[in-house]
Amino acid sequence: MTTRYTMVAILLHWVIALGILCLIVMGLVMTQLHISQMLQFRLYQLHKSIGITVLLAVVLRLLWRLGHAPPPMPASLPQLERHAAEGMHKLLYVFMFAMPLTGWALVSVSPFNIPTVLYGLIPWPHLPVLSTLHDKVAADALLSKIHAYGGWTLIALLAVHAGAALRHHFILRDTVLLRMLPLHRRPAAVLPQQEPS
Repeated sequence: MTTRYTMVAILLHWVIALGILCLIVMGLVMTQLHISQMLQFRLYQLHKSIGITVLLAVVLRLLWRLGHAPPPMPASLPQLERHAAEGMHKLLYVFMFAMPLTGWALVSVSPFNIPTVLYGLIPWPHLPVLSTLHDKVAADALLSKIHAYGGWTLIALLAVHAGAALRHHFILRDTVLLRMLPLHRRPAAVLPQQEPS
């Protein structure tokens, strides 16, 4: 029985985690700091590019998970914590899909109608129905609030998720975090010592 996630799952997990961290930092800089319009515009374009990348990576991660069951939780974990962990993972998946999709919708209803070109190379379309709305201002305001509140909620969920992983590693001292670390190796088996001849 495997005790670790597959390398594909581990790679996708950390790509998504790094992408979300970048998106959070950029989102806070764009909305909470006084920066030049040129820098803000560049950050918005990069934010869109990374957001779509995260969305595609989450789709791949979910498809991979459907065909590759995750390793079991430690047998010592209480049933309540197992259910809490499963619920947290499902909730994270909801937000990992919802945040890029609401961002994509927000770009699509923007009255400025600025095209999205991923990393300055790949044109990305607006959502067809939203891009043809007559009252884009009201839709833009609503989606801006949804995306912003969703971002703060995701930050809180990630803090709980990371805190739980660190608790398992440093307090409970089990293998929950080690299952997802890319460079972790199992300790080598200790060979029985031979009797001296």
